[in-house]
Amino acid sequence: MNELKINETPIRTSRNFNINNIKLNDFQIPEKTEKFENFKITGKTPEIQIEEKKNDTNITYGLGKILIDNVEKQSNKNLKIISNSKNNEVLEIKFEIDERNENLIENLNIVGNEDTKTSIVLRYMTTEDIEGFHNGIIKVLARKNSEINITIINLTNETTSNFLSIENNLEERSRVNYTIVDFGGKYNITNYYSNLKGDLSDNQIKTIYIGKNNQTFDMNYIGELRGKSTNIDINVQGALKNSSKKHFKGTIDFKKGCKKAKGNENEICMLLSETAKSIALPMLLCSEEDVEGNHSSSAGKIGEKELFYITSRGFELKEAMKLMVRAKFNKVLESITNDKLRKEIIEEIDKRLD
Repeated sequence: MNELKINETPIRTSRNFNINNIKLNDFQIPEKTEKFENFKITGKTPEIQIEEKKNDTNITYGLGKILIDNVEKQSNKNLKIISNSKNNEVLEIKFEIDERNENLIENLNIVGNEDTKTSIVLRYMTTEDIEGFHNGIIKVLARKNSEINITIINLTNETTSNFLSIENNLEERSRVNYTIVDFGGKYNITNYYSNLKGDLSDNQIKTIYIGKNNQTFDMNYIGELRGKSTNIDINVQGALKNSSKKHFKGTIDFKKGCKKAKGNENEICMLLSETAKSIALPMLLCSEEDVEGNHSSSAGKIGEKELFYITSRGFELKEAMKLMVRAKFNKVLESITNDKLRKEIIEEIDKRLD
């Protein structure tokens, strides 16, 4: 394959932005995939059903036909998770990519039934020095009055390619909350889409990322609000060092019928080197009256005054930078209630900023 062109924006923008999609040159999708066995599920209860079955791959946006077809034809981990939990039971699935399981192609379908509350943690790691491949589709259905909390933690190495298509459908008065920790990957490409079709449905997305060396991040977040008094909040915080680069595309679309809906998107990138590159394109689209939409985006170096203040208190420059990055990430880290997991992520932040 000479060129892989993926992750198209829902609305074309000027070519000068160079952000309508991302093109990966000379990228090869694995032609053959073996069974993926290095995964572990904890927290399974009678209230959370898990079936290993092939799921439908029809999604509204996603990363593109080539990668969606790859999941359709070659998926080696298919799970359907149905929650009837009323007590916010926590299910964790840990995927470890290694020499025997170097290609993970997953298809996850998550359903929160009416009046349920569930938390799901998905962890992706590379345990050996290999060039791994991860391509996944996650589809979520939040039924009436349900709440689904999803934490995605990507700690793969810098030679693993990560591709993820996420689609959420929210019914009346449902809530879907995402906490995404995106640190790993040579290429880290995400397409996130939410369809807020039920009145009073709510979607919260909190993402943190760290790029180093030559890592590439391309994030395409799309929220379509259809129900009355729906709400979406997108909050992305990141840091880039060395020659890493990031594209952020955020689209909030107020569809006809979504009166009194609200949408907010905020993206902040800290540049920790002269060669790191950040491009952001926040967009608001509207075909309805009586709605509220806000967006903001910024990229810049860590403030010299703040660094001077911290170093004057006895911290070395590198430690001062770590403190400032962690402070920016703090709101997202606070949403991770598992103390052991939060500590592991903080240690990973320090490691990747060394």
